[in-house]
Amino acid sequence: MDENEVGWFDREIAGCHFADERLKGRFRKLIARMGGSVGQSIPLVCQDWANTKAAYRFFSNDRVSEADILAGHFQSTCERVGATDDLVFMLHDTTEFVYQRESSEAIGIKKSVNSGRDKAGRLRSHTVCGILMHSSLAITSDGLPPVAGEPEAIHSIFR
Repeated sequence: MDENEVGWFDREIAGCHFADERLKGRFRKLIARMGGSVGQSIPLVCQDWANTKAAYRFFSNDRVSEADILAGHFQSTCERVGATDDLVFMLHDTTEFVYQRESSEAIGIKKSVNSGRDKAGRLRSHTVCGILMHSSLAITSDGLPPVAGEPEAIHSIFR
C-alpha cells in the first residue's frame, strides 16, 4: 500500500469506537492487510496461522460489533457526501446468498418455496436458507466516489 492509501484507511477508521484501544489497533492492522488483497480469504491475506487466528478472534470477539466496525466508514461517507457540491447518486443493490444447510438456524431462513407435488398429489415445500446483502454505492455525476480533502489522491485509488 502506498502513502495515499494508508492515509485514506486511517481517515476511514478514525470514527470507529471500540471498547478497547487494542481492538482499534487490531482492526487497523486487519484493514491494512485486507486493503491490498480485496476479495481474498482471511488465511491468504494474513499469510500465517498466528495472524489468521488473530483475525478470526477479532471478528468473533463479543466486544466487537458490526456497528463498531462500520461506524468510521459511515461517518467518513457522510463527511464526503456533505463536502461535495456535485449531485450524489446512491446506487443500491440487494443480493441473495443461498446456502444448503441441514439446520436452517445456522444461517437463517430466507423463505419457503413450493417444490411441486409428491406421488400422492400433496404439495411439497422446502426451506431456502441464506442471507440478503443490501449494499449502497455513493457516486458523483462523474462516476467517482464523493471525497472531502484531497480528491485527486483518493480518486487515484479508484481509477
